[in-house]
Amino acid sequence: MTDFAYQRQQMIEQQLRRRGVRDERVLAAMGRVPRERFVPPELCRRAYEDSALAIGASQTISQPFIVGLTTQAMCVSPGHRVLEIGTGSGYQTAVLAELQAEIFSVERIGTLSLRARGILDSFGFERIHYHVGDGTLGMPDEAPFDRIVVTAMAPDLPPPLFAQLLEGGRMVIPVGTVERQHLQLVIKSNGRPVVENLCGCLFVKLIGEQGWPEENDER
Repeated sequence: MTDFAYQRQQMIEQQLRRRGVRDERVLAAMGRVPRERFVPPELCRRAYEDSALAIGASQTISQPFIVGLTTQAMCVSPGHRVLEIGTGSGYQTAVLAELQAEIFSVERIGTLSLRARGILDSFGFERIHYHVGDGTLGMPDEAPFDRIVVTAMAPDLPPPLFAQLLEGGRMVIPVGTVERQHLQLVIKSNGRPVVENLCGCLFVKLIGEQGWPEENDER
């Protein structure tokens, strides 16, 4: 039988802490979330690999290091209102929920949103609000947000998302092209974006009106 608890602890020490993710709240949150629940059953044994894994509909669950780095950069406090663009597997959502954020999660692929909600509901998380639609437009009716996380690669910073970020708020978003991407921390200062590149990365495209054109995909 696979010892997922051991693999999870190894993930914390080898993939996260050693590579600069040292926020103890983030490490504890990721130590509580069973990543194996968020991958397809046939990939359970690979759940804690240092890589992204396919979850269907041409989407992926990000590698643990990227989730840890993203969450650390966001500096989420209890009660923060967080807009998540791309529910995907629900794993990043679960980590944010463990940090006691209130999450507004947008997913354009309805089947993924439904599946993630089923898993997240089983953990008893209550302050997660699900929406199926174009994530590049955000959720203006619920704005502003303390934090925004985007889990797909945009060609540029989508103006509607930045507009929905509180002054002093933080957004983490991958920006670039298929060939070259950077995970960016964007802080809203005096109404303008202050950008820091966190690392190189590889994400699927952010599809939508303010992102990349829609491609043929499985829905």
